[in-house]
Amino acid sequence: MDDHHYLISEAAREAGVEAHVLRYWEEELDLEIPRNDLGHRYYTEEHIRLFQEIQELKGKGYQLKTIRDILYGDKAPKTDLYIPNEEELRRQQEAKMQQFRSIMTQIMTDALNHNNPALSQSVSSQVGDRLVKEMNYAFREKEEREEERFKKLDESLRSMQKNGKARAEAAAAKAPVMAIKKKKPFGRG
Repeated sequence: MDDHHYLISEAAREAGVEAHVLRYWEEELDLEIPRNDLGHRYYTEEHIRLFQEIQELKGKGYQLKTIRDILYGDKAPKTDLYIPNEEELRRQQEAKMQQFRSIMTQIMTDALNHNNPALSQSVSSQVGDRLVKEMNYAFREKEEREEERFKKLDESLRSMQKNGKARAEAAAAKAPVMAIKKKKPFGRG
């Protein structure tokens, strides 16, 4: 067994990460890292392999919580880890999006139902006022059109009457005047 100890900077370089990442992993993953007499962390070859495995799992998309479960939980041995493929990851994302949409739809529905009476009253009032104004405007326009139509009809009638009177006068002027004889009553004569 190799007794070589690494300082944090050396261990970080071997694992392919920054030193602060090792400190973060130590805290988040509850790793027991030994310290020397001065209180400085030191790492062994086993720690380096563990860090490389963690880095590999992170590269595959695992969160630290899942990695902690893998390291300490009752999971299958690390060689038999289930690593989801891209299709499975896509399905998981779609399921999460569907769940999010469902939650948002429920929130919006609740908000609308809660505010529906006030919204209905407000919309009804606005629509009612606007409808009354539109109807008044439409009736005024209709009355103006009818009044104009009646004026034209009246003018046409007056024109026809004028023309008819003039024709009647002309016809009367052209007609010969005939003497009308008075008839005697029956039996006289």
